Amino acid sequence: MPYPEFFDYLQLEKKYSSLTIKAYKSDLESFQAFIQKEYETEEIFHVNYSQIRSWIVQLVENGISNRSINRKISSLKAFYKFLQKTKQIDFSPLAKHKALKTAKKLQVPFSEKEVSDVFEAMDINSFAGLRDKLIVELFYSTGIRRIELIEIKLPDVDLSNGMLKVLGKRNKERYIPLLPAVVETIKAYLKERKEIEGGDDKSYLFLSSKGKKLYESFVYRLINNYFSKVSGKLKKSPHILRHSFATHLLNQGANLNAVKELLGHTSLAATQVYTHNSIAELSKVHRLAHPRNRKD
Repeated sequence: MPYPEFFDYLQLEKKYSSLTIKAYKSDLESFQAFIQKEYETEEIFHVNYSQIRSWIVQLVENGISNRSINRKISSLKAFYKFLQKTKQIDFSPLAKHKALKTAKKLQVPFSEKEVSDVFEAMDINSFAGLRDKLIVELFYSTGIRRIELIEIKLPDVDLSNGMLKVLGKRNKERYIPLLPAVVETIKAYLKERKEIEGGDDKSYLFLSSKGKKLYESFVYRLINNYFSKVSGKLKKSPHILRHSFATHLLNQGANLNAVKELLGHTSLAATQVYTHNSIAELSKVHRLAHPRNRKD
């Protein structure tokens, strides 16, 4: 891809993760391949909106979801904004583009009982079992993202003060308090970990039984497998555990701003998506408890 300065900008100035940059590269390469095939040129600096529109039409015809198409166009938008910023073009061909309409995804959190059932069913008499328990505990008690959990290194865990340092989106650090029970699980896990650690990945908190750093699909399957045993919900993923963390805190009266800081959100609007479940819970309590609605 002949645009290294754009990707340097994403990495060094925007502080995007390597996975995000990889997605941007893929989207630009996909558009470039389309332009080359349909218009016999690899040049995407000076395309017009009708050319981009024809790409969108092809994506729709190929069955790509509106949500995925919007993400691809977002990558193109960022590219053309960069070209404007560096004065390589005067006008973005996407300046007046409107995103395709998408249906809002309903994220159904796990119930407190489902989470409790997972912990009760876990066998922690092995390194893998203890590691798995700690992974579920950290997701549920801190609300961290999957990639944040994978990237935790040993010095990030402060057991004496019960704190965890997390490197979030755009390399933004935040500190999250650890529950006493989680601290005890970490201590037990670290004892078992000493028996298998080794190699280039030994600085990471979570390792496989072979001493290798965990990867995203492994963590996804782990959560999916455990929760499939206790939950009939359609989606069972690390993100749903993060969603459950936020929802359960709000249900118990936690301050929205506090939850925002714990989740590592930059705006309150991002956190407010979790409030619909807490509002439902409040409505239920209100309905059952209010004198005007109680039956004698």
